Amino acid sequence: MASVVPKLNLGSQGLVVSAQGLGCMSMTRPGILGTLEPEADMIELIRHAIDSGVTFLDTSDFYGANANEILIGKVSNTIKTQFFGNPW
Repeated sequence: MASVVPKLNLGSQGLVVSAQGLGCMSMTRPGILGTLEPEADMIELIRHAIDSGVTFLDTSDFYGANANEILIGKVSNTIKTQFFGNPW
């Protein structure tokens, strides 16, 4: 699928990201309703977002001890991409 999400420059170092991001908090931690969706569904959602041109995935180890990052890793090993993280 062709990229449909607009891109923009992030900062002055040449990093280009999608103008729309995907928040991953409730993917590995029960959401406001106290439920957790099946992992396979979350992997499919992430793949769909990436296929649509989303390159900004909002994750945090606060959402569960590295659970977000592990979930993203299950998707990233099947696609060609480059990941950037914060140094904290």
